[in-house]
Amino acid sequence: MRVGVIGATGAVGREMLSLIQERRFPAREVRVFASERSAGMTIPFAGGDLIVEVPSEEVFGDLDLALFSAGGRVSRAFARAASRAGCMVVDNSSAFRMEDDVPLVVPEINAAALDGHRNLVANPNCTTIVNALAVAPLHDAFRLRRMVVASYQAASGAGAAGLAELMGGTRGHLEGDESPPEVFAAPLPFNVVPQIGAVGEDGGTDEEAKMGTETRKILGVPDLEVVCTCVRVPVARAHGVASTLWFERPVDMKRARAALDQAPGIRWHDLPTPRAASARDEVLVGRLRAVPFDERALTLFAVGDQVRKGAALNALQIAERLIADR
Repeated sequence: MRVGVIGATGAVGREMLSLIQERRFPAREVRVFASERSAGMTIPFAGGDLIVEVPSEEVFGDLDLALFSAGGRVSRAFARAASRAGCMVVDNSSAFRMEDDVPLVVPEINAAALDGHRNLVANPNCTTIVNALAVAPLHDAFRLRRMVVASYQAASGAGAAGLAELMGGTRGHLEGDESPPEVFAAPLPFNVVPQIGAVGEDGGTDEEAKMGTETRKILGVPDLEVVCTCVRVPVARAHGVASTLWFERPVDMKRARAALDQAPGIRWHDLPTPRAASARDEVLVGRLRAVPFDERALTLFAVGDQVRKGAALNALQIAERLIADR
């Protein structure tokens, strides 16, 4: 299997390279691609070094699998061309997630969506993946109809610049010399920022809209009612979600806990925190409780590593499934 990682110098791209080795992915050749400013630099891999190339349409004819994590602009420029060249494409950007001919997949939930689709598959948004893994087994048990979510998203979800702004801003705040924020809408150290993404005419943000549109597609519930508030928190890594869920059927709490215990991709944790979830493959789920005024509702908290399961690992799992179905 000839594999290309597009966006290999970013956090997700580097995590993909690490996972290719950890999971013994069947790659006989790995090539790495990034922007022109990174061309020629080297990335350590499997005891050697990979030289960063600049992507072009021609290179995809020499690849069997392309893992895209370089943003929507790059994906729109090359992903379809790679697919037409016969390359399997897993795209981590939002460019194709809502296209009718592109499956949006969390393998533990809707791997069947890959049936008959070989060339272009979309990875959901990281926060959507964390929430969906916790919600899906409960949907199977009680049929989800409404969801109110508040997210608690780590600084590194905004990339290396976001993490650097948190760390540098924390030092500056403690020393009385804090610089104005450049990445976030307000200073993040010792604070929370209830805005992630551009604010639309309805007052919601792009990030909040993704929770609704993507969850509906993944679960196959087009009329699912979703309200989401996305909040950036001063945490280095791993995104959390507090979700209150309403169902068509009355909720049996013992059955709900059993459904979570048996579901793949998640692990019960009495006190799920970002530090506990960082660098783990599973999404941690806990704080499960009934809603006292509605027998058809419950609430929970889930947290997952947004770089790993929220992006790189989910993409590799999709690729593994595509290869297995060849």
